[in-house]
Amino acid sequence: MASSKNRKNAFYAQSGGVTAVINASACGVIETCRKHKNRIAKVYAGRHGIVGALTEDLIDTSKESAAAIRALRHTPSGAFGSARYKLKKFEDNPAQYERLIEVFKAHAIGYFFYNGGGDSADTCLKVAQLADQRGVPIQAIHVPKTVDNDLPITDCCPGFGSVAKYVAVSIREAGFDVASMAKTSTKVFIMEVMGRHAGWIAAAGGLAAEKTGDAPHIILFPEIAFDEEKFCARVQECVEKFGYCAVVVSEGVKNSAGKFLSDAGLRDAFGHAQLGGVAPVIAQLVKSRLNYKYHWAVADYLQRAARHIASKVDVDQAYAVGKAAVELALKGQNSVMPTIVRTADKPYKWKIGTAPLAEVANKEKMLPRDYITEDGFHITAKGRRYLLPLIKGEDYPPYKDGLPQYVTLKNAPVRKKLAEPFVV
Repeated sequence: MASSKNRKNAFYAQSGGVTAVINASACGVIETCRKHKNRIAKVYAGRHGIVGALTEDLIDTSKESAAAIRALRHTPSGAFGSARYKLKKFEDNPAQYERLIEVFKAHAIGYFFYNGGGDSADTCLKVAQLADQRGVPIQAIHVPKTVDNDLPITDCCPGFGSVAKYVAVSIREAGFDVASMAKTSTKVFIMEVMGRHAGWIAAAGGLAAEKTGDAPHIILFPEIAFDEEKFCARVQECVEKFGYCAVVVSEGVKNSAGKFLSDAGLRDAFGHAQLGGVAPVIAQLVKSRLNYKYHWAVADYLQRAARHIASKVDVDQAYAVGKAAVELALKGQNSVMPTIVRTADKPYKWKIGTAPLAEVANKEKMLPRDYITEDGFHITAKGRRYLLPLIKGEDYPPYKDGLPQYVTLKNAPVRKKLAEPFVV
């Protein structure tokens, strides 16, 4: 083994909304680092994401057993804590970036692995650029993650396949429920799913409808302007034809003026519109215009925390991008992101590729128009071909007494070395 002087530490952090499989990526990063102890001494995790780096609140993952790290693969949420915290432009707040470099230098960190979506890719890119300008040997690798499936270049995003599976299963099961009661009770069921600008998650609900009459009968996408008249006419048509109507609606549905139907007028930490509930808005419309009895539900955190029903494809891909991030760093790569490359649909095959962060950061991949039917209310055969492989396979966590057994790490703190605190 090389001497400790020749080894560097790695830093890993989770960003933004966590997923059912983000910890599988963490597992991929940490296990792979442990296999290269001649190059990587320790992996420090940021407590609550990049905030942990800024405040020098680091976690020593070497204190965790191999079994505990292995258990991350089947544990949902962010094992080290995450944060919705977007670094400002360097010219607006250079102190943030200088602080990151200071912390990394103080703890001999030479590898920066940041697990998140488009905003995180931007942070990763900025850190790489600043380190290069300062002549500090830090390799920044972005590890893709987002339930929204909206990162460019990669075929899909780890986290999406499991949310897609949850949504498709849930609307199928709810559809059976409503169908059985529709004669004398609820006739319209509305399920709201995540997706501020891109309708990937809403589209996944369409997988449940294998034949005419299956739920969902209507999908409302952010990419298609909401038309009240057409929507109400379609709901009435479905109720008269099938006895009930099941709707999947994306939280980001907009009207013809481009305004979110559920805009609460607030902004989150990333500057995005803080959306309220669109499902009750749609439900009230159904009541006032058609006088049908309705029920609505918001999948919310349930959809992204549902590790018990995760897609095996998604779990495998999440682990693979974590593993690949370390391997790219050890090969000397910098300012890149491992991607998933689809090589075949039937049977589904994929491999790992690489994308430069400059082509990923702050870019969104929308649901293609040809994945949406001409009337704007469902998915096409092409959309189904893309989506279906991503929800394939089961990867159940271990169970005990009827409940899944998830791991909680020790998260032992690393002693601080910098005298000055940093306020975020």
